[in-house]
Parts: sequence; structure tokens; C-alpha cells
Amino acid sequence: MADGGQMSGFLGVARSLSGRLWTQRPADPEAVRQHQLRLGLSEPLARALAARRIGPEGAEAYLSPTLKAQFPDPSSFLDMDRAAEILVDALQGGRPAAVFADYDVDGASSAALLVRWFRAMGAELPIYVPDRLTEGYGPSAIAFERLKAQGTELVVTVDCGAAAHEAIAAATELGLDVVVIDHHLMRGEAPAAAALVNPNRPGCNSGQGMLAAAGVSFVLLAALNREARRRGLFAQRGEPDLRQWLDLAALGAVCDVTQLVGFNRALAAQGLKVMSGWANPGLKALLEVSGSKPSPATVFHAGFILGPRINAGGRIGRADLGARLLSTDDPAEALALAEELDALNASRKEVERQVLDEAVEAIEASGQASAPVLVAAREGWHPGVVGIVAGRLRERYRRPAIVIGIDPVARVGKGSGRSQPGVDLGRGILAAFEQGLLLAGGGHAMAAGLTVRADSVEQLRAFLCDRLEADSVLAAAADAVEIDALIAPGGADRRLFEDFQRLAPFGPGNPEPMFALGEVLVEQPMAMRGGHIRCTLSDGRGARLRAIAWRASDTDLGRRLMSGQGGLHVAGRLKADDYNGRQGVQLEIEDAADPRMCV
Repeated sequence: MADGGQMSGFLGVARSLSGRLWTQRPADPEAVRQHQLRLGLSEPLARALAARRIGPEGAEAYLSPTLKAQFPDPSSFLDMDRAAEILVDALQGGRPAAVFADYDVDGASSAALLVRWFRAMGAELPIYVPDRLTEGYGPSAIAFERLKAQGTELVVTVDCGAAAHEAIAAATELGLDVVVIDHHLMRGEAPAAAALVNPNRPGCNSGQGMLAAAGVSFVLLAALNREARRRGLFAQRGEPDLRQWLDLAALGAVCDVTQLVGFNRALAAQGLKVMSGWANPGLKALLEVSGSKPSPATVFHAGFILGPRINAGGRIGRADLGARLLSTDDPAEALALAEELDALNASRKEVERQVLDEAVEAIEASGQASAPVLVAAREGWHPGVVGIVAGRLRERYRRPAIVIGIDPVARVGKGSGRSQPGVDLGRGILAAFEQGLLLAGGGHAMAAGLTVRADSVEQLRAFLCDRLEADSVLAAAADAVEIDALIAPGGADRRLFEDFQRLAPFGPGNPEPMFALGEVLVEQPMAMRGGHIRCTLSDGRGARLRAIAWRASDTDLGRRLMSGQGGLHVAGRLKADDYNGRQGVQLEIEDAADPRMCV
């Protein structure tokens, strides 16, 4: 592998076809040398490890993360011990309890973790998931009234509830106790719940703010085991082996796009190993209906095969389908639920495509494309897909995006936003709420949700553009394609791919390795359904690499690939290509640049 050089950018790319600078991830040379000497790593892999700010002392643990080394003390979470006491009291006393879950993957995974622990202890825990359209996000007085009418006395909210002041106050009036398990950012005082566990709660010293709700729930299970053990509940019953449910914790961590560092990285890594056994009937059935074969689970399985299908129930179908799928032990029920979710996911894709086309049209027509924050709103857009569309807009325009579907009768919009690294959209939404521009809103740095009056959308747009402009400018300047290594088509083989897989699992905090190829020829470009472009990259001397650019047909990148005009510098991620048993690799193209335009 050659040195790409910096100049004005890696391979001289100061402005690519997507408008970005290419840089080489900075790495401490001494750390690179130590990684090579101590662990016998190749120079490119040692450099990639050092570029992720891993020093010699932490390298071995990073490459082989374990829960034993990383698991936090449950008591370090504010209210965790209290939550465990309340839940074990309910278990021992036969007190009617229910779990109230958000309708996304993280909520479903969190609910399934609690259901499975209670089931292992001989009790069934009913699940309540609010309908996105009729009930909105999170707990409500109406939902608590329904649960109370069913005889429930204790409600555990998962992946929601940290901001539900009014709903929890209403629950107290009804005589319901509420335990909150959440991870979202909080503002001001905590709701008056019986216990509120949230690593992002002011005053919590756990240092685990990167966890998804499923990760917090998994730590809760450890606290429950500890409390049950203290009370002697395992004298006549086997203690639940929490490791069997690590797949659910990993699923929530990956699908909620959390920072895969520290304990959360170990949770995801070990959870994917457990998932690889496909012992969970729901996950196994979902894999089957997707047309995929059982194989070692990866972030791709969790984030792109399983996650979208589980989410489909909450987006455009019955909100509790995902939680039920992940909780069931009945293979027949799992298959029926998986087939329903797969069908809903196909419908979701069509709805998403229509909303995305209209959102792009609206942004282009309004001249927003270069605004600090993109805000697209229209009557009739399905609130179940606005988050996905916001993510697509962020990818396309490289800036924070919010998409709002407005109810034409109520004149109220439900929206969702996705952000760029360096722009804390969650705090911007909280600020808008505090200014009275929103009926509800919250989230975290990279994603947020909101409810807004239709006549306040333009005020919201102006407020967020003003509030986040400075951060957006800095984020745009820092929006570079960071390269890990320069390779040639002939050097991009399975051995290289598997060597770099030692850095997995990939996600925020541990980006997937990015490779650059200099001055390659684009051969046999072919447009595919969905706007994707498949091609072959060649060095002109016989070495070739299969490649694909997703959703690129209407971009400068796609048009340049299809033109076949001369050589290109190309950047992308290597993926396994096992079609027909070939055991090869292909490049997922992230960006490209014309060498003639480089310094």
C-alpha cells in the first residue's frame, strides 16, 4: 500500500464530487509502531487502530472487547437500585405490572429484555406500545388510564418517559407507580416517577450516556439478578443467564445508532456473537422472511435487515408487533409476526420513496439546499417515515434535516430530524421547545422528534437556522471523507477485508474503515432499480474490483460513474461478496473525485 500524501487533501482531493475534502485519519506514529510490535498487526491496520485513538495499553481489549472487563456497576446509575427493588417487590408480591415501550427497535428490544427476565422468573409481563398516529410518542394520561383499567398497578416505561412530567403526574393520581428506563436527553427536573434510570439524567454518575435504552435495560437485568440473589430467590430456581439475551441489547445499540465505545462496544460485539446463533425465534423468523441465510451476525444484519422490518410495525402498522416478535418463544407465532412485518416494510419503502421525492422537490423549490438546517413540511406525509426521509436528506445535502408530516384537520405536524456530526440537533429542539415554538420535542445530538403547530413551522425553521448556524458552518468545514488506507484493485481482497474486520463492530465512535483507490477506470456501469449504480473498478492492467454506489443515480457521483469518462479517485468501504459462494469483496462507493481537478 502506498502513501497517499496530504497536499491539499488525500490524493490531492480538496473538493470531491460530493463537495468534500479527503483527509487521512490522523494517527500517532509511535502508537502505530507499538501496535505492529505488540500485536503483529499490518501497518495499515495498526494505523487504523491508532487513528481511532486507541493506545498500546488498550489495543488488545479493543480488538477483543469483553463484558467482564467493561461491565459497569449497576449501582452507579442513579435510581437503579431503587428500580430493581420495586420490580423484585412486584415479582415477589404478584403485583400486576406492565412494560410500556416506545415503538422503535430500541423500545421493542428493551421491552423484550424485561419480558424475558420476568418469564424466566415465572411471571408474564404484558406489553403496551402506543400507536404512533393516535397516541403519539411516549406515555400519556390516556394510556395510563387504559393500563389502570386492565388492573395494572406498576408500569415500567422503556426508551421513553424521561420527559413525561404530565403523564407521570396523571399516573400518580390514578394510583399507578411508574419506573422509567430511558436514555434520552433530559431538561430540568425529573418527572416524579417511583424510580427514573437514565445515564443522561443530570446527577447520574455512571458515565454510560452512550447507551441505548436496551443497554440500560440490560444493566437493569443485572441489577434485578443481584437483588433477587440477595433475597434468596434462586434457592429453588436457576438464576437467569443474561448472556442469552445479549442479542437484544446489541440490536438496540446498533439500530439506535449509539456510540460504540467502551461498555457499549463490548455489549454490541458480544451481542452480535450471541445473535449469530439465531436462537431468538423472532430474529430467526425475520431473517428467514427477508430471504437471508443464517450466518455470523454483523451490524449490517442488525441495522439493515432486522431493524427496518421491526420498525415497520411502529411506522405504518400495529405498534406492538416488534416487541411481540422479540418476546415470543413460539416459532409459529414468530413466523406469522415476521411475515406481517416484512409485508409492512415493503409498504413502508413505497411510502418513504414518495415522501422523499416530494421533500427533495420542496427543498429545491424553496432554495433551502444550502441552509444551516433543512426543514421540509407538508400535509399528509406519513409520520411513520419522516425520520427515515430526514436521514436520506441528511445524506444527500450533508446538513441537518427535519421532515414534518402535517395533519390537515388538526393542523399539527409530527416531525423527526437527523443531524450531522458536530451539530447537536437534540439541544436545538429542546431550545425551540423552551421558546414555545413546539408543543413537544426532544432527542439527542444526532436525532430528535417534535410536535409543532402548522403555523409555527416557518418560525421553527428560522429559529433553528439561527441557533445552529455557527455549528453547521463548522460541521460543513469539517465534513471530510476520512481515509484509512490507499489500496489498489488488485490488493482489495478477502484477506484485507477480514484483517480490518478485527476492528468491528462499526458505528458512531468506531467508523467503518474507508479505503481510497487512485485513478481507477470505471467499467461496465449499470443503473439498477432503486437508483443504485453497479460497476467494476479497474487499474487498466487486468486487476478489477466490483463496486456499487447506493442511491446515487441522480447525484453528481452517479452521473460521473455512468459517464465512463476517464479515471477517477474513488473512496469506499469494503464489504464481503459471497454471492454464489465466491468469497470475494466489493466496494461500496462513498465518494469520488476527478484526478484532473485535484492539486
